[in-house]
Amino acid sequence: MSPTIAVLLPCYNEEAAIAQTIAGFREALPTAAIYVYDNNSRDRTIEVARAAGAIVRSERIQGKGAVVRRMFADVDADIYVMADGDATYDAASAPALVARLLDEQLDMVVGSRVGEATEAYRRGHRFGNALLTGMLTRLFGRSFTDILSGYRVFSRRFAKSFPVLSAGFEIETEISVHALELKMPVAEIETPYFARPEGSVSKLSTYRDGWRILRTIITLYRIERPLWFFGAIGALLLLLALILAAPLVATYAQTGLVPRFPTAILVTGLTILAALNGFAGLILDTVVHGRREVRRLAYLAHRAPSRGA
Repeated sequence: MSPTIAVLLPCYNEEAAIAQTIAGFREALPTAAIYVYDNNSRDRTIEVARAAGAIVRSERIQGKGAVVRRMFADVDADIYVMADGDATYDAASAPALVARLLDEQLDMVVGSRVGEATEAYRRGHRFGNALLTGMLTRLFGRSFTDILSGYRVFSRRFAKSFPVLSAGFEIETEISVHALELKMPVAEIETPYFARPEGSVSKLSTYRDGWRILRTIITLYRIERPLWFFGAIGALLLLLALILAAPLVATYAQTGLVPRFPTAILVTGLTILAALNGFAGLILDTVVHGRREVRRLAYLAHRAPSRGA
């Protein structure tokens, strides 16, 4: 029995592009069920998607992360193909992505964008992509070349073990972290990337989404490497305490007195804070290992993908 395939298309105000996107995936994957999840669109996205033959559902909580959480929870399939509904991703590449996942029993294949159009993939996102790539490489020893790609193919055990905590476009980063954190077998395939069709408008904001990317990087480091994160803060506080304490120690050695009590109190407080940060890092590092074990068990509860489903 062949594995069942579901194409998942999160959408927000995509009436100009959604029909073309659905047609492309229907031609590329004729046996797949195509789902369009509308996220409070104010245009005719729902009507156009239904007319194009897609299964249309809605998610009222705003944000791509909320839509992905709903899609993975509601849709039952062996293989999940996720792309945006803006016709920028190459639907014709989908069979190759699916074949790679099945042949090598992978849990995720990323469609790495090639020949990105400036209108759809701005310089701020390129820069954020490079930052995230470097961060994930430092954290996990490996990464992807296109962290922010929205074109991905997942196994059932990935979709059903992924908690989805992000709210917005940082969902792609969370997806990548989930795969790397659990050491899942993954791969990348280069795929063409196109400009949006006429009438379709990008929802991305260079500055707003750039801030989200920066915040994601900091949060990622705090969550995945708490010992290093809080240890670094503790080390900085301790260094500051030592710098402030140096003249006090010199004065005490010469006179046997500590005349600057406010500075001495500040040094004591900084030393206590440094110690607290160190202990917090140690405790949270233990929690991270426990959480990773729980996720791994949820992941192993599902069988690996195969052509026999």
